[in-house]
Amino acid sequence: MKKQLIRAAASAVLGLSLTTGFAAAQTGQITGPTGPQSNNNVHVSSRNSARIDNDNHLSVSNSNRQDAHTGSASVRDNTTGGDASSGAASNDNSASTSVSVDNGSGAAAWSNFFNGGDPSGSISGPTGPQSNNTVSVNSTNTLNVSNDNDIRVTNNNDQHASSGNANVSDNTTGGSASSGDASNSSNTSTTISVSN
Repeated sequence: MKKQLIRAAASAVLGLSLTTGFAAAQTGQITGPTGPQSNNNVHVSSRNSARIDNDNHLSVSNSNRQDAHTGSASVRDNTTGGDASSGAASNDNSASTSVSVDNGSGAAAWSNFFNGGDPSGSISGPTGPQSNNTVSVNSTNTLNVSNDNDIRVTNNNDQHASSGNANVSDNTTGGSASSGDASNSSNTSTTISVSN
């Protein structure tokens, strides 16, 4: 009868120890004395499994089309020709894109996944003669992390600049004609940072 009471107590202790939280160390213990020819068995099993799936799709597209044209300057059909000039034509474009993705913000939450402590089992105190004492501990931790990053950057820049005609003709005394400057300017900066 004494053996049965001891076994029941040991099972109760083990059952309580296995109700602890996620990734916590599991323990099982039998504390003697136990009776003669008693079977004292401690079995502790811990299994933790988790999967992290990060799927990031980033797309950046910058399109820039610029046209700069100056007009024509002409001095013609004059007795005394004066001066003619056309103004300058210019375009300026600047685009800046910054994208940042951080999938590691929850890393601290997973830091204890493998640090919850190892499960343990023990039989302490005197056990009776011809007793069978067994301690079995099994621990399995599985963590699967999958990162899928699809990043696409497209920059299109189409620029055209042309100056007009400068013409001096059919004048008794010719003047001068000048066409202005035509220019385009573009500055594109793209920064993408992905942390898994």
